Amino acid sequence: MPTTVLIGAQWGDEGKGKITDHLSETADVVVRYQGGNNAGHTIVVGDERFALTLIPSGVLYPQVTPVIGNGCVIDPSVLVDEMAELDSRRIDPGRLQISANAHLIMPYHRKLDAVMERFLGRQQIGTTKRGIGPAYMDKYSRHGIRVQDLFDPKIFREKLEIALKDKNKILTKVYNSLPMDAEPIAEQYLGYADKLRAHVTDTSLLLFEAHQAGKQIIFEGAQGTLLDIDHGTYPFVTSSNPTAGGATTGSGIGPKAIDRVIGVAKAYITRVGTGPFPTELHDEIGARMVELGGEFGTVTGRRRRCGWLDLVALRYATRVNGLTEVAMTKLDILSSFETLKVAVAYDSLGERFEEFPRQQRVLYNCHPVYEELPGWNTDISEVREYGDLPEQAKQYIEYVEKAIGIPVTMIGVGPARDATVMRTA
Repeated sequence: MPTTVLIGAQWGDEGKGKITDHLSETADVVVRYQGGNNAGHTIVVGDERFALTLIPSGVLYPQVTPVIGNGCVIDPSVLVDEMAELDSRRIDPGRLQISANAHLIMPYHRKLDAVMERFLGRQQIGTTKRGIGPAYMDKYSRHGIRVQDLFDPKIFREKLEIALKDKNKILTKVYNSLPMDAEPIAEQYLGYADKLRAHVTDTSLLLFEAHQAGKQIIFEGAQGTLLDIDHGTYPFVTSSNPTAGGATTGSGIGPKAIDRVIGVAKAYITRVGTGPFPTELHDEIGARMVELGGEFGTVTGRRRRCGWLDLVALRYATRVNGLTEVAMTKLDILSSFETLKVAVAYDSLGERFEEFPRQQRVLYNCHPVYEELPGWNTDISEVREYGDLPEQAKQYIEYVEKAIGIPVTMIGVGPARDATVMRTA
């Protein structure tokens, strides 16, 4: 049985939750390996809509063991609420397994996130202000507090006191903000210990044993390739590694265990927040994409910026992730456009780029070089077989395949759970 990494091949919001949900029907374990509650996956099951921010999408299947890996940062208040919400909707959260080594998002992380972003003014990154960045900062400066610390009150309080000694200096002297008191934080967080104790384990060992037993494992990334801290459009990125390499470091499983890497990409492209976006549309077509695609963030509700499919960026995602295939979502949204465009290259100050430029200055001055393809003007939301798609839709898919050099094996034609066309690679 294959071990699959499912990653966003654009700027996030590609519909990974739906694809994970589709694959989870035959999965045994689904792992979230990075990020925090700054990213959400939305899944439509019949008349119900599930918006998950921390718990892996596979929780909706009773045979799946959902895992939150060590590469994640966890706000326990959000996690406990999400578990309670699932329980109230007859989805058992008791199967959830959490890495003891995952780091905690603390109240001072959220406060610092908000004040730091505000003080940036026009240079704001577009953070969700949920404390993710500051939590990762503490992790890498080796001042973080981990999930396992909840079960040792003495160590937890010691680490909290040390952290607040530093954080309160920053809050008061740099940001002219009020200091924070350790005792109410300790009381609140240590109160989560009993609620989470049964779920916390050595998830690296759990995954190793599952792989050795031949179980099917899916690694579910949050955000997308172009938001990767190392490979994205820095500094307008997230604070972790959504790329395929993050699946190994964020879960504790070796790279040889991975058989399949699926990149999820919309049939067009979107971005939330600030940062360069070469194919962004500021016209009526972009507005129609927002309206037809319901392009508002699952977590923040922010309006997404929309544009034509960017093949330069998609080729880049294929390369840095080692993608074996692509799942293309929201093809149905393009059904009402007479003519479609895809960016095949960039022009920056007279220089042509067919590979994704690494210099920030160049990227900001890039203009897309488009090729046009015919639209199909036909509702495809009920199509379930590739052969039943309009010829122009198949032409669009096959054009993309040729441009990136790997097959498109799944095609989303609507939000419903079964609205996916499967193809063989």
